[in-house]
Amino acid sequence: MIAVAVAGAAGRMGQSVCAAVEAADDMELVGRADPALGTTLADVLPIAEVVVDFTIPDTALANALACLEAGVHIVIGTTGFDPEPLLTARGANVFIAPNFAIGAVLMMKFAAEAARHMPAAEIIELHHPAKIDSPSGTAKRTAELMAAASGGPEPIIHSVRLPGIVADQEVIFGDLAQTLTLRHATTSRDSFMPGVLLAIRKVGGLTQSPLVGLEHLL
Repeated sequence: MIAVAVAGAAGRMGQSVCAAVEAADDMELVGRADPALGTTLADVLPIAEVVVDFTIPDTALANALACLEAGVHIVIGTTGFDPEPLLTARGANVFIAPNFAIGAVLMMKFAAEAARHMPAAEIIELHHPAKIDSPSGTAKRTAELMAAASGGPEPIIHSVRLPGIVADQEVIFGDLAQTLTLRHATTSRDSFMPGVLLAIRKVGGLTQSPLVGLEHLL
């Protein structure tokens, strides 16, 4: 059994992760860290093998460094922070994913392939109003992959924050007398859970750390 603690456990993503871990046959939820619950990360680190972080950008890096110092692997879904200090940190493994939905990972892969042939493109990312970072980590990662594939500049990103939306993204390509649109729509946070559980199972065996992107685990 993998002993898992969740940082940001009282948030919407954190609650979904806790439920998914509790339902997994090979995992045990050993701790919920969140100011709203009166529990700190330090309270749960001694009993955890893996921490899943869905907090806020201002605390995600500090949480990751604390996990590494304690020898606890960490899976990070929080975006909007600079992970550079983790490049030289040791003690355990770090896995970071801008998006844990399998469909979103495929959308990014297809967008990079399309960019080789249709470099004129723009990205529209749509999220709920409570999302702090803008543009989203998924959109920035998509833009990076597209630029690397095409050899050109990163496409422009448009951010939308509206109620009723969970997490959607469109990549629109334009060419002579044609357009191509790739779209991934999320209807529930449940869509992220298979990817989160996969990362929990794989993070302890990583040969590279930190590792960014769920595509490396598929």
